[in-house]
Amino acid sequence: MAAIKEAETNTSGEIRVHLEDRCKGDDPIKRAIEVFGELHMHETELRNGVIVYVAIKDHKIAVWGDEGIHTKVGQNFWDDVLKRMTKYFQAGDFETGLSEAILMIGDKLKDNFPYQTDDKNELSDDISYGESDA
Repeated sequence: MAAIKEAETNTSGEIRVHLEDRCKGDDPIKRAIEVFGELHMHETELRNGVIVYVAIKDHKIAVWGDEGIHTKVGQNFWDDVLKRMTKYFQAGDFETGLSEAILMIGDKLKDNFPYQTDDKNELSDDISYGESDA
């Protein structure tokens, strides 16, 4: 996804988007944390990975940041990201909602974890997918 590459350009932070039809369990935050672990996002050197989780058919979203970034931005930032996503999602503009969320996260990662010359992309920029109803 182009927004992920753009957001990660000036930071050592890592962003992943995970899409699935249904949220396993009722709590999208718990599911985001589970997927975060499955994708080994906790293994970044600076603990600055962030997952954007979307359960499409259940209309559930979550954003989860590892301890390195969370301690710097706090819960209010994640709530703001979710509000922006929700605004676009409710209007049916999912692409803009995801892009805006990713770019917001990228700006905070850049502020707190600026790109260093020896940085490497620690995680794939590809969108990951859970099980489908199809």
